[in-house]
Amino acid sequence: MTPDHLHRQDVTARPLGQELSVKSYLILHYGFEKPTAEDMAQWNQWFEAIAPHQLDRGGFRSGREIFPTATKDLSFAQGSITGYTIIQAENLDETEAIAKECPIVISTRVYEISK
Repeated sequence: MTPDHLHRQDVTARPLGQELSVKSYLILHYGFEKPTAEDMAQWNQWFEAIAPHQLDRGGFRSGREIFPTATKDLSFAQGSITGYTIIQAENLDETEAIAKECPIVISTRVYEISK
């Protein structure tokens, strides 16, 4: 089952002259604990629910932070950015509602992607 509020509204159902203004948003996922089978089921259900909105997603395993005079390896730990999801939504409020449903992660941050 998918929550009704996560389904994209049909553009054809809008009155003439009221076009859907869709923007792209980046959801960054922070924090990680080894998921149980139940956690993974919830995670997969969330991705199924947001499928009409989703443009891309991925995870991070390693990385580097680069400074002018040094480089630091980034670990995969509790406070790390552990993944991302790019979605289309009408506004930041809709994006926030979608992100709030995300299970497992400690927190999320959302950003509008400008082009």
